[in-house]
Amino acid sequence: MIFTGRGKERFLDAVTGFETAVRERDGERAQRLLQDMYGRFDKAAEHELVAAGPRLAALLPDMPVGPRALTAVAVGACVERGADATLCGPYVFDGLAAALGSAGEFCERWAATGGGDLPDPDSGDPEPAVLERAGRDATFGWWLLPRWEMATVSMLNRPSVRTALEPALRTGLLDALRAVQEASGDSFKCLHYALLVLDDEPLLALHRPTGTGYLLRMTGIGDTFQLHTLLADVLIGGGHIPGQAPSAQEAAVCRDAPGQVPTTGSFNLVTPGGEWVWNEGTPTDIPVVEGVRLLVLDPAPYKRGWPAGRFFPGMTGDLVLERVLGADETREWLGRCAPPK
Repeated sequence: MIFTGRGKERFLDAVTGFETAVRERDGERAQRLLQDMYGRFDKAAEHELVAAGPRLAALLPDMPVGPRALTAVAVGACVERGADATLCGPYVFDGLAAALGSAGEFCERWAATGGGDLPDPDSGDPEPAVLERAGRDATFGWWLLPRWEMATVSMLNRPSVRTALEPALRTGLLDALRAVQEASGDSFKCLHYALLVLDDEPLLALHRPTGTGYLLRMTGIGDTFQLHTLLADVLIGGGHIPGQAPSAQEAAVCRDAPGQVPTTGSFNLVTPGGEWVWNEGTPTDIPVVEGVRLLVLDPAPYKRGWPAGRFFPGMTGDLVLERVLGADETREWLGRCAPPK
């Protein structure tokens, strides 16, 4: 697309200039061109953004921490418009790992120097007193972590990135994030949940009132609210168990349709040990028993509603029924399960 601005320059012209400035370590020019790219983004053609994403991602290791985080957000925006996330993801995960390490150090230093509420990274540039108290690198790790969260979630919205993510890297990122969350409360929940998303994951659901069992497979489900609605759609809507099935729209927004619509819960989700599985959590809260996540469906103890939809609007999700268990097999599984607590 040709722009109507000065010189009718294209978005990719700004990208090319930015690449040159970064490689020549011309910080002032790189900063100016980065802002120029941001200003041109909304008018950029799709093919320009597809091309720009991997090129910008490849620059991340050579950039100072501030521009690096801003560029990572631009990479995420390119991925949301079609750039190849599998090419961009490794660079973003490297940057996230570094930011989490620095942010964890910031939290430690903050606690060691008197504690108190952590400063809000969205409140503008860090004050000199904060920099002096925690150190420049640690402070900027904390301050820039929300930008790395945005960029990383854009990568993890793509199933190809999630399935290619090495288990050791995922575990390391989660461990580093938990250290930050322990100091900062429920911050960075989107990043946490995105790193927990399961793909092609077997789920064994036992419906205790009817004594029936179902082997399902779930992919791209961001939270248990979404799973709950899809379970009701597949099992009640599929005619396998009694109850009020979600509408077609309620189920669609939990898979790939935009928006949210009101829905009502159909079950009480319970672990094999009898503990409740809260909708506010994620499917990783469901225990693994003999290689499969095992979930018991009991009658809902009270009526509860919520907006049906996806925790990650950019992530498609699905739950499919693979087979209905036989009566003996279901009885054996249910015999291992405690009543709800």
